[in-house]
Amino acid sequence: MKAKHVILYFLVSIIISSCIRDEALNAEADILSCTLPKAVMTTSPIINNNSVTLFVGPGTDVSTLAPEFTLTPGATISPLSGTVHDFNLPQKYTVTAADGVWRKTYTVSVIDTELATNYNFEDTLGGKKYYIFVERQGDKVIMEWASGNAGYAMTGVPKTADDYPTFQIADGKEGKCLSLVTRSTGFFGQLMGMPIAAGNLFIGSFDVNNAMSYPLQATKFGLPFRYVPTYLAGYYKYKTGDKFTEEGKPIDGKHDICDIYAIMYETSESVPTLDGSNAFTSPNLVSIARIENAKETDEWTYFKLPFITRPGKFIDKEKLRDGKYNVAIVFTSSLEGAYFNGAIGSTLLIDEVELVYHTEN
Repeated sequence: MKAKHVILYFLVSIIISSCIRDEALNAEADILSCTLPKAVMTTSPIINNNSVTLFVGPGTDVSTLAPEFTLTPGATISPLSGTVHDFNLPQKYTVTAADGVWRKTYTVSVIDTELATNYNFEDTLGGKKYYIFVERQGDKVIMEWASGNAGYAMTGVPKTADDYPTFQIADGKEGKCLSLVTRSTGFFGQLMGMPIAAGNLFIGSFDVNNAMSYPLQATKFGLPFRYVPTYLAGYYKYKTGDKFTEEGKPIDGKHDICDIYAIMYETSESVPTLDGSNAFTSPNLVSIARIENAKETDEWTYFKLPFITRPGKFIDKEKLRDGKYNVAIVFTSSLEGAYFNGAIGSTLLIDEVELVYHTEN
């Protein structure tokens, strides 16, 4: 028995040290930050493993922008930081590590349109190992949905894009739809105390670097919205998994359930975004729309969730015009999935969603 434990410890050490070593090598060629003049940018950029998305106000001339980058120590970037480029189309930047060996290519995009408000989950980015849902205006991507798929990739469990917790299927209410499934995270997840991964999709970004150490803070919710949301509507199907677990242990008599919600909150320099740790508790929250009495259903079921303004809160018209409020929409196959509680196999399907709003004159 002791020999087995020694072997197991040895194997785990190899896996973890290998992951850390690989990450360190990749990190030598990272973009750490990207900035434009404050008068141009409306919110902090979203920086992923190989992409950067910058947000500017509608009507901004994006043909002569000169983003400035902060890189990992000793790294260089081409084209050079601070040089002018036309961002009517995404631009490619290559970061080279200090040793001159490791390189990473980033696609830098500038979004100068309002947040999309109708979602049919038909479009995804091609050539990726997992599904990344997007919203387009014509041929231009104006929003990438975020999910925990990048974190799930670290478990080594998925073999195809359909093995991830967040993916696309053909059986939508209209065309294709979003499918969220609570999955086992396998040996690695059990080892890390994260035995399941709920399928999720949200407006915002996922910080894969914090996925293991600070999982709640890794889900960063929201993008700027210059209107007052009134309700979130759409269709869902839901099937709960067979066995609910907490910390990997079965809980008799407890059943899984999905969650669908949206939040609007005020941003500031000290609170640029909310995350999984404070999405319902932050004093910056203005309003919440959340499903009540979600149920199992094998028929497409309509939901219409009104935004309920929190006591004492109101919309500042000037801040609204300046893009100082963020909106996030969140879907998950397991209500307690952020705490790694739920039932493997719980499945939430979502389609034909609309964020309804009115203007504040």
